[in-house]
Amino acid sequence: MATGHADPQRRERILAATLDHIAEEGVAGVSHRRIAARAAVPLGSMTYHFGGMDDLLREAFTRFADQMAAVFEEYMSRAEGPEQAREAVTDLVHTLSDGPRRDLILTQELYTLAARRPEYQELTQAWMRRSRQLLERHFDPDTARQLDALIEGLALHRALDNGAPHSRALTSQAVLRITTA
Repeated sequence: MATGHADPQRRERILAATLDHIAEEGVAGVSHRRIAARAAVPLGSMTYHFGGMDDLLREAFTRFADQMAAVFEEYMSRAEGPEQAREAVTDLVHTLSDGPRRDLILTQELYTLAARRPEYQELTQAWMRRSRQLLERHFDPDTARQLDALIEGLALHRALDNGAPHSRALTSQAVLRITTA
């Protein structure tokens, strides 16, 4: 019988399948059997690679948070000074809100878990610290905290407003208001 070492991508497929499943059906619908079927792996691979459902969910959401932090870093690392940072924040809001619905859903599923369970709250706090550290390259800590919340709030509102999401000018105006005295 083959072990997990025979298929080095198996663990990665399981994590990707977990996130895909959560995006489509929510955390409540996750089971070892469903994830194994979606990842096209034997059911035994689930316990071989992960200590249990909590281990699988934490690792999948950690991967997701890392991916989202990398997007944030990609935008913010381009900025050289506050004016470019304001533009980067505006770009980021629109990229996140116009991006895959999957990311929006996964973010909300993670926040729901974090509202109930401390280990997920630690994960979201680490994600927020990373975001704020990037913003603090250009803004004071209080402004960075406000901007971090603004980015998520505006992105969520734009993504959920199917009728007429707010304009880039409105985003830019909100960013300017928070970042200037």
